[in-house]
Amino acid sequence: MSESKRHLEELSFYSESLQEDVTLLVYLPSNYSTLYKYSLLIAQDGKDYVMYGRAPRLIDELMKESTIDRTIFVGIPYKDPSDRREKYHPNGSQNEAYIRFLAHELIPFLDDKYPTYQMGKTRTLIGDSLAATVSLVTAIQYPNTFGNVIMHSPFVNEDVLKAVNEFSTPSLLDLYHVIGTQETAVKTTKDGVLNFIEPNRQLHEAMKSKGYAVFYDEFDGNHTWKYWQKDIKRSLEMMLR
Repeated sequence: MSESKRHLEELSFYSESLQEDVTLLVYLPSNYSTLYKYSLLIAQDGKDYVMYGRAPRLIDELMKESTIDRTIFVGIPYKDPSDRREKYHPNGSQNEAYIRFLAHELIPFLDDKYPTYQMGKTRTLIGDSLAATVSLVTAIQYPNTFGNVIMHSPFVNEDVLKAVNEFSTPSLLDLYHVIGTQETAVKTTKDGVLNFIEPNRQLHEAMKSKGYAVFYDEFDGNHTWKYWQKDIKRSLEMMLR
């Protein structure tokens, strides 16, 4: 593969946990070689992190600068807003099945297909809003499988706070958490208009008190990709080193 060639491939395989075919958007960096091992960046809202977050392009740029480790991007798109909520929301009908899929089906599939390190600390989950929430909850349930989480404005409710507070080994995780100061009235699919900033501050306080290793920042902006996109580079630089 030439140095300048970029390779985003669409794969599909059947998930027993979800009882459906799952689509993956896999980005192999321009200098990809099976002679080396790679970290994994796994994105919920996968198509958004390609189109709006420009994560694959940033991975290439940061790898060429030797700023981050060799990394393969894996995006998991959602079918529609309802499908997204049922899989990502803590109370969604497919939430438990989706988390099982990530840990028990997706990782073995990727480890078999690509030259990965096969260690929790070399696997990073990333997501925005509900996609950030399911990423965090998954890592809490499977901390030896997923050691890093990048959260852009996660949805936080009592279930999320309970999971964070009851997790007994926070030292296994490295977290990146940002929220916008203007996220005071966020329109959601089924939960109405919600204040995101205060629950996120509660989440951060809970993490601090429990001893999580977490980078936290509040940006001057709202609950949109206009602001998340500006943060992607920093998050990758910090979490994929």
